[in-house]
Amino acid sequence: MIFESFIKYIQYERNYSTHTVFAYRRDLIQFADYVASQKGEFIPQETDRDIIRNWMVFLSEDGDEVSTVKRKLSSLRSYFKFLKKEGIISESPLSLLLPPKAPKKLPEFVRTAEMDKLIDGEWFTDDFYGVRDRLLITLLYTTGIRKAEVIGIDEKDLDFYKSMIKISGKGGKQRFVPFAGELRLMLQGYLNMKSNFVGRGDDALLVKDDGLRMSRSFVYRKVNHYLSQIISPQKKSPHVLRHSFATSMLSSGADLLAVKELLGHSSLSSTEVYTHLTSREIMDNYKHAHPRAKKEKGG
Repeated sequence: MIFESFIKYIQYERNYSTHTVFAYRRDLIQFADYVASQKGEFIPQETDRDIIRNWMVFLSEDGDEVSTVKRKLSSLRSYFKFLKKEGIISESPLSLLLPPKAPKKLPEFVRTAEMDKLIDGEWFTDDFYGVRDRLLITLLYTTGIRKAEVIGIDEKDLDFYKSMIKISGKGGKQRFVPFAGELRLMLQGYLNMKSNFVGRGDDALLVKDDGLRMSRSFVYRKVNHYLSQIISPQKKSPHVLRHSFATSMLSSGADLLAVKELLGHSSLSSTEVYTHLTSREIMDNYKHAHPRAKKEKGG
């Protein structure tokens, strides 16, 4: 068979696993069958980029995921690289061919109604631990700061006169994020309880049960626990609250540049992903709410 010398090469000289060898053989046979269906016969020396591009399109339209297409192209690339090494072809038809890009996954977020249900609900106790946990969740959701940033806040970073919190972000960059009435009351109530709970110990705003600054794993566990009360298990990390903040801000008409500054993004393109989220929300609401949108055919 036309692929046998290559299969022996990867099996005995390159010591590829049996599973990998089987996958390569299957991919190459599939490609050869496709070329034969288009041109009558698969001849490696006459294979060009166009037929490979057409095969990529065929695979995608046939339902293959981007990752599967990329894997099959990798098999093909290795095969033509082998043919070039053996002097059978002078140049690989895949040398300048770029693999398909996977669509950028939109970040997960929690809807405003679900966050209201959590923060305003009876999930938190009235003691120091419950007040602290509610503050942690509210702080992350209403400011959009990162997990590492919330951990790094000291009491001295709070400016109650200006209603601002100084945040130390990535690369040591500092920014100020505002806090409104509800969060102000939560902060004041928490600080009063904290002074009795830990005294004049750690300068950290948020502390663990032992009075020391929160760790990343502690914050993750707390957020994971409380989000589990209201949403599916796929969306329970602290970063989900950051995504939820940005989505709710833009959905409510906030300026994109303002949200960029609040999030501490260095590039506007990082913030623009949330405009796709809000657009998707609008479309989903339209499809479910408008009676004419539900009709699949013209009447």
